[in-house]
Amino acid sequence: MRLSRRTILLGAGTLPFAAASLRTGALAQTAPAAQNADVPPILFVHGNGDYDALWMTTLWRMESNGIARDRMMAINFTDPLARSDDKVEQANRSSTEDQRRELAAAITELKRRTGVPRVALVGSSRGGNAIRNVIRSGGAGDVSHAVLCGTPNHGVFATDDQPNNEFNGRGAFLRGLNEGESEVTPGVAFLTLRSDGMDKYAQSDGRFIGKPGTPTNVTAEGPELKGATNLVLGALDHREVAFHPRAFREIYKFIAGREPTRIAIVPAQSVLLSGLVTGTPGGVSTNRPVTGATVEIFRVDPDTGERKGSAVHSAKTGADGRWGPAQVDPTWSLEFVLAAPDAPTTHIYRSPFPRSSDVVHLRPARPLGPADKDAGAVVIMSRPRGYFGLPRDVVLFDGKEPADVKPGVPTDAAATLRLPAAEIGRNIVAQFGEERIVARLWPAAENRIAIAELTY
Repeated sequence: MRLSRRTILLGAGTLPFAAASLRTGALAQTAPAAQNADVPPILFVHGNGDYDALWMTTLWRMESNGIARDRMMAINFTDPLARSDDKVEQANRSSTEDQRRELAAAITELKRRTGVPRVALVGSSRGGNAIRNVIRSGGAGDVSHAVLCGTPNHGVFATDDQPNNEFNGRGAFLRGLNEGESEVTPGVAFLTLRSDGMDKYAQSDGRFIGKPGTPTNVTAEGPELKGATNLVLGALDHREVAFHPRAFREIYKFIAGREPTRIAIVPAQSVLLSGLVTGTPGGVSTNRPVTGATVEIFRVDPDTGERKGSAVHSAKTGADGRWGPAQVDPTWSLEFVLAAPDAPTTHIYRSPFPRSSDVVHLRPARPLGPADKDAGAVVIMSRPRGYFGLPRDVVLFDGKEPADVKPGVPTDAAATLRLPAAEIGRNIVAQFGEERIVARLWPAAENRIAIAELTY
């Protein structure tokens, strides 16, 4: 068993279902470095309500350090949202047993593909719950390393109510995982990564979970485990402790046993993109494929957001919900136009893709609601791999700090602007740190929404 150590790294940076989604990305290029055959295959596990696309930049950084793409996999849980009560079935939500079962199948598949007896698991948030559950339930012999990033190992709250809630530190599920003198399983090397007070799900006051003034009985140290190597990554937020370059360095170093050669992503000469279109049945985010969605891709001017010619790719999804592959240049800024049944036409603006990816997943924007009724145009600035921290980060939306982003502990991953119809046709600049995306405004009257989606 590894001895626990605690290292503080100061500073914050700004830098049909499961089987179908366990793709190895044969389209992705591997950097011209050694293939690192001594590094175990790695399976990445996303968190509550998320999808495997969040690991895109991590996969690129691994490839840039010579890890072959076919030795990495990222699971896409069918129903990523947890139940309110783990014992009571809820439509389009999953139990801890559902997640354990899907993760166990993914481990078996990665072992089969690589011919290696043990794999490394890396989980963000709830993904760490599934990792610990599969290891404790007889899977330790299949796992060499377990990296838990921002996982609420001792709960988001720890109270006597909601005893069957997966995120209750006093509930049956987490008590079962944490029982014993050591909280890790012998024979598996465990690493936890956490924030130094900036994780909204590791706070002593309940205001971050909708109960202001109510003690959660959880502290910033909640993600740590007795018996693990426990690292503190400074003022990174709940998601950044999995997807930030600082997190990548620690993940790679722990699994490979050495420093990465580089942190930066090595660009490829040509890029192929593909992904999955998913939906929100009943208002719940799932990873279930959407049939009959149209995906168009346009090259756009990075300074104006205007299209440069006709679509470089156009496709309609079949039963598997997949689109692509589309060949693009690694220097192109892109607009993805997603038209899915019973959803707004969504115009998604993205920074250039430096490398190929088969996890460029698309989900339409939520339907226009009462708050949008007087808006001529609606545009959203979205950061899937982290939250907006004010004053920690440079966050500018149309030249101003977003009014709907709360200062202090980062809690918001999206900001929304609602503008009058007279402004349709102009562009909007979304700036986070050094990443800058220019989006165009589209008429809300035509049931259209624009999203400036940050990659970093």
